[in-house]
Amino acid sequence: MRVDALVRGRVIFAGSNTFEYVLESSPATVKPEAHFSNNALTVRIPENDIQQWSTSEQVSIAAEQILDGGGSLKILIEKDFACLAPRDGEDESDMYPHPQQEE
Repeated sequence: MRVDALVRGRVIFAGSNTFEYVLESSPATVKPEAHFSNNALTVRIPENDIQQWSTSEQVSIAAEQILDGGGSLKILIEKDFACLAPRDGEDESDMYPHPQQEE
């Protein structure tokens, strides 16, 4: 099974504790799902959903995952848009163009 990591990041907290997050795309995934293990949150999205979302004006992917024990987890993935006004120290090179930005 091919899995592509689209976004990967790490937050380092006091005491050298870390939290990692990964957004993945997979042709074998049929609906968005989240998994948490070893201080890492992995959200896997179906490949077709990612293609549609990333190449259109669709802003978010939303889903609900049923958990063991009967609870549910709401999953929301949203595009990160560039700011309308520049901000000092911000690298926005990997963000989506803001929908209200004049070309």
